[in-house]
Amino acid sequence: MKGKVQGKKRKSNKLGSSGGRKVIEKIFVKTGIAISDLEKFLRKKVEKAGYSHSEIERTPLGTRIIIYVHKPGLIIGKSGRKIDELAEEIKEKFKIENPMIDVKEVEQPMLDANIVAYRIAKAIEKGINYKKVCNYYLEQVRNAGAIGVSIVVSGKLAGKERSRFQKFRSGFVAYSGEYAERLVEKGYSQAMIKPGVVGVEVRIMKQPIEEFKMKEGEKGESEGTEETKA
Repeated sequence: MKGKVQGKKRKSNKLGSSGGRKVIEKIFVKTGIAISDLEKFLRKKVEKAGYSHSEIERTPLGTRIIIYVHKPGLIIGKSGRKIDELAEEIKEKFKIENPMIDVKEVEQPMLDANIVAYRIAKAIEKGINYKKVCNYYLEQVRNAGAIGVSIVVSGKLAGKERSRFQKFRSGFVAYSGEYAERLVEKGYSQAMIKPGVVGVEVRIMKQPIEEFKMKEGEKGESEGTEETKA
């Protein structure tokens, strides 16, 4: 079974999103599969390939699992060997009959919130100052074409200090209403450092502001840095 590498990114049945989750839960309610467990498994299993998200589709031949990553070759392996092993592991662990895995490439990793969050977390784990890391990725995401980006890091960010969070923003990001739901992509990762766990949340807005008008009651944020102690 070989993975297919394609550039087009699909949104249907996305693991971790509310709309896609409802569809997937209906598909697997009879088997008792915990969708959140499958998502956690895939995220951890292929994180080095630049994991973005996964989708599940029910077909007459079995269950199709589409995995979106930045480096598909790390999952597929020579002659599709690694992907066959992954399919077998999913079959055994989650009792999914005939899982068919496709791997698709995320061509613009700097516009993918999950990939950016993962990279920030890994940089923090390596001991790079979180402010330097976050400001670097703000610039990278904007340079990739994003209208706005927001990065929030939370936890014990330095030494023995109390837990707190700090927010970094560049450009404009909608935070509520239809446009926040439709135009903003959210990603999350964690950095494991000596003082404890540091959470990293990323929001990326790709749609040009000129294409919409904010409705009453909707909120957004623009340039700035904010620090709050718990």
